[in-house]
Amino acid sequence: MAIHKIFFASLLICLLFQISHGATKERLFSDLEKGALEVTATPSREGVLDAGIDKLSITWKLSSTATKEAEFTTIKVKLCYAPVSQVDRPWRKTENELFKDKSCPHKIITRPYDKSPQSFEYTLERDIPTGTYFVRAYAVDAKGHEVAFGQSTDEAKSTKLFSVQAISGRHKSLDIASVCFSVFSVLALLVFFVNEKRKAKIEQSK
Repeated sequence: MAIHKIFFASLLICLLFQISHGATKERLFSDLEKGALEVTATPSREGVLDAGIDKLSITWKLSSTATKEAEFTTIKVKLCYAPVSQVDRPWRKTENELFKDKSCPHKIITRPYDKSPQSFEYTLERDIPTGTYFVRAYAVDAKGHEVAFGQSTDEAKSTKLFSVQAISGRHKSLDIASVCFSVFSVLALLVFFVNEKRKAKIEQSK
């Protein structure tokens, strides 16, 4: 009898877990209030940005069209791949189901929600891959669920994008040393050649 009670209790716990887990899984990006936050991301310079060096000046504020502000408790800001950097890369794929979405894997900052405009200066992480990006901010409720968002690009994710060059593992000092070594090798070879010719002439004159 005790075994049956334990079995049914375990079964009930599993069912409750599946129900709650399933409810989380069903949360869709298309259900979020879009444009509830106005987000800008200004690179520290023009051109391709260098990971680990260059920065983004990020700002976000409540949009005048937002309707779910009463639910906002936290703002999560993320770095997201633009469509051009998702082609043939399923590990960066955009999914409507939020728990499956892989388009915004790089966390920038999480802050308590504040109605006043907020800003943050973000130095691109050293492990950011080469690609084209934009910034998105999610408004999260007390249960930890995303309820609204805003992004630094348009709905098609085609404007105000920026590109990042990943760290190659090579350093300028190594490149300079490599060039110096190559020049030294060539000069050493020329000196050796000239010296050998001089010795040959001396031998012939004897």
